[in-house]
Amino acid sequence: QVQLVESGGGLVQPGGSLSLSCAASGFTRDYYVIGWFRQVPGKEREGVSCISTTDNNAYYVDSVKGRFTISRDTTKHTVYLQMSNLKPEDTAHYYCAADQWTSAQSMCRHLVVSAWGQGTRVTVSS
Repeated sequence: QVQLVESGGGLVQPGGSLSLSCAASGFTRDYYVIGWFRQVPGKEREGVSCISTTDNNAYYVDSVKGRFTISRDTTKHTVYLQMSNLKPEDTAHYYCAADQWTSAQSMCRHLVVSAWGQGTRVTVSS
């Protein structure tokens, strides 16, 4: 069973930076996809960025392109989300997710997920 543990998050001022980490375990294949999603009350969960173990073309939702960078360390089964130039609208509960059969684009765009982390809060406010 895949397990995901997020770390990072917190309070940051607009224009600031924050980094999230997702440590995964329990994969049964060398190939897997890990992504970051976010959700605010009253809205649907949104795929922010997703990356696979084999594809260097990570997916980013338009609203974070140029500001967020996703990276992976396959030896540690860990994925990082570096968030820069944060805006108040980035405030949300951020979730790490994983799947071993989908693509990065499908995971993020269609929420093709088989495991979720518990989430971590990101608040962008002055």
